[in-house]
Amino acid sequence: MGDGRDGHGRAALVFNPVKVRSVAALQAAVANGSARAGWPEPLLVETSVEDPGQGATRRALEAGASVVLVAGGDGTVRAVSEAMRGSGVPLAIVPSGTGNLLARNLRLPLEMDPMVRAAFDGDVLDVDIGVATITRASGEQEVHAFVVMAGMGLDAAMIANTNPRMKKQLGWVAYVDGAARSLPASAPFRIAYQLEGRSLHSAKVHSVLFANCGALPAGIDLVPGARIDDGLLDVALIQPAGPFGWLGVWRKLWWDNSVLRRSRLGRRVVERTRNQSIRYLSGERIEAASPEPRPVELDGDEYGDAARIRCEIDRGALRAVVPRGHALTAARS
Repeated sequence: MGDGRDGHGRAALVFNPVKVRSVAALQAAVANGSARAGWPEPLLVETSVEDPGQGATRRALEAGASVVLVAGGDGTVRAVSEAMRGSGVPLAIVPSGTGNLLARNLRLPLEMDPMVRAAFDGDVLDVDIGVATITRASGEQEVHAFVVMAGMGLDAAMIANTNPRMKKQLGWVAYVDGAARSLPASAPFRIAYQLEGRSLHSAKVHSVLFANCGALPAGIDLVPGARIDDGLLDVALIQPAGPFGWLGVWRKLWWDNSVLRRSRLGRRVVERTRNQSIRYLSGERIEAASPEPRPVELDGDEYGDAARIRCEIDRGALRAVVPRGHALTAARS
């Protein structure tokens, strides 16, 4: 396969012990897979509050891992992917959390055993990864990767207002509570934005989302037609208008994007329907700024307030393991 797993190799498992249902079963599965492949005992590295995954992954790569398995929530997958970016080493995602956003967008099986097996004998798909440069009001900058999406505005406030205990118990359903807490205080805000090579524009939005891929839990398609291997960033400007504006947003996301667009006739209906609650853009790089700092999120984790955010795509910089024969269908997700 030419991915560093041929011949003698070593697997590394980076896992979040809080998110993994049975750490012992997962470790045994990876150890058994290594034994069947004729590899030495796998390297086992836990994440922690101080190190959500970047440091653990770097240690695994420095130890010569030829494949890295990650097990944890979306935040763990994001942190490990950030450290894996550009390494050339395949990453196998073992679904463990409540969202499993990257796994869903790659159409991976959401069970442990098939993904552990794939780490040793699956195919490898080169996929894109997003890079966000966050500028604080002080001018200080931070650079972080994201695998699914970044956001500025109401979506980040909603995540910040979600009860952590409720999220642990209910998963993505808990964000309904966060939305209920955030919507009453929500007001549109002005942003200036510019896609690379295009003119500067201004808009009033409740949120601006930067998507590497577009599928969310519950069958919601945030960005129809978004692909994780096309080298493009898909941008959604959330612009509800009038007293029924949020109904328009929900109709766009659930009915138009996630139901009608799945059929040829439905796509024709959508094309003839005027719904301006969400505006879509695409490009390799975009920068957005607000006069007042706004909350920012990356893959469902809050990252504080930012005055400016620049997002871009690093094409093919993440090597994702998929079950054998699965790569072509995953590439069309």
